[in-house]
Amino acid sequence: MITRRTLLAVAVATVPLPALSQGFNRPIRAIVPFPPGGGVDAFARAFVPALSAQLGQSVVIENIGGASSRLGTAAVLRAAPDGHTLLITNDTLAAIEALPVAGSGPFIAGLAPVLLAASAPQALVTHPRSGIADAAAYAARLRAGRPTNIGVPGLGSSQHFASELLAQALGGGPEHVSYRGGGPLLIDLLGGTIDGGVVTLGAAIDQIRDGRLVALGVSGPSRSPALPQAPTFAESVAPGFEVETWMGVLAPRATPAPVIVALHAASLAALRDAGVAQRLGALGFDTPGHGPDRFGPLLRDTAARFAAVAGAVGLRAGEA
Repeated sequence: MITRRTLLAVAVATVPLPALSQGFNRPIRAIVPFPPGGGVDAFARAFVPALSAQLGQSVVIENIGGASSRLGTAAVLRAAPDGHTLLITNDTLAAIEALPVAGSGPFIAGLAPVLLAASAPQALVTHPRSGIADAAAYAARLRAGRPTNIGVPGLGSSQHFASELLAQALGGGPEHVSYRGGGPLLIDLLGGTIDGGVVTLGAAIDQIRDGRLVALGVSGPSRSPALPQAPTFAESVAPGFEVETWMGVLAPRATPAPVIVALHAASLAALRDAGVAQRLGALGFDTPGHGPDRFGPLLRDTAARFAAVAGAVGLRAGEA
């Protein structure tokens, strides 16, 4: 049977991208709802130049951090649904949906998925002088009830949820310290002013490689090829533990379907660019490149999972 989805796929495959992108007649805003220096920002800066080339139009990254990505995401919801404003974010979008704040959101219903671009593990990182040598030492510290400050890119962020899940598995809890994004968190980590932090691996991989930070563990099901010396939590202290973050491209919900099709085709072509693939691989990202039909259900499923975690650990909207 020939379905509408099949016809769309054939149409996109047979129409040159310049023809698809003729409607993009001014610079496109790519809003990253975090400050520079974090995992989403690292992904966007590898991806966006190739997207610009595919669309034949300038694509400008705009960092709007704050409120666990709510401020930048809200800016996309307010934008004209004409394809000239995009959101590049991670699963914190599902986290803020699961932990609503009065006067803010909901978010997912106002957005149209374009491309599920990448996935990566979270990493628990410390300063070499932190006194926490490995994941076993971290687990022992939590179980002993020793005060331990762990930074996260916003209370209610996906990294915060990942850290809470790990704490549940280890039988103890750190004190979480909120930052406006992974970049500001890394500055304090490098200065040794906080015990540790949870960030997307790509945000800290260069500092880990040069020895300025130590990766106690990564949250994926297997070691990252980009940093094979870092053990998984599953193999070291928490059997069966597995949490991965994802990066995606979205647009305002009312964006016309042909524009979404064009954006998806251009975004997927950019993701498959050899230079982009090499850079993202070096940062520890996998690049599945799934379309809206896979991305939409994942958004809803992730939000439901995070809502269950929030209920289990007693997170409240006022704390995000």
